Amino acid sequence: MTGAIIFASATCFLQFAAFYFAHIRSFHVSVMVSLLIIDICFPVYLFMTRDWYNQLIVQGDILTFGVWIHFMLVITLFVLYIVQVQVTRTIVARKEGAERIIELKAEHRAQGLGILVTRPMMIFTGALLAPEVVTAVVGS
Repeated sequence: MTGAIIFASATCFLQFAAFYFAHIRSFHVSVMVSLLIIDICFPVYLFMTRDWYNQLIVQGDILTFGVWIHFMLVITLFVLYIVQVQVTRTIVARKEGAERIIELKAEHRAQGLGILVTRPMMIFTGALLAPEVVTAVVGS
């Protein structure tokens, strides 16, 4: 297994812990913001360290179902992050009434659950597409 897969899996477990310990606000906020930044920077790291032209174009992986599923999971995760940040900013601003804040917190939790489902699937599909895993499976 590559270091990137291990790192992504470890951050996933950290995210589960931050969701579970949401009542410890300083831990929850610092972990979630850090993971958001990591998830934004991780594609840049992968782009800089992998031979994407060879894997996607030469080997023809661009036309596979797995690549497109992974791409859609990345887009879904980023959309969930955007909506999550917008709701969080509204909650923190406290410009809404108490009932609306309760609704927003419920939305925030539901979006968090969506992220907790989407992110591991994205990591799993990314791990399946990793060059080391593909080579081991194909046997080249």
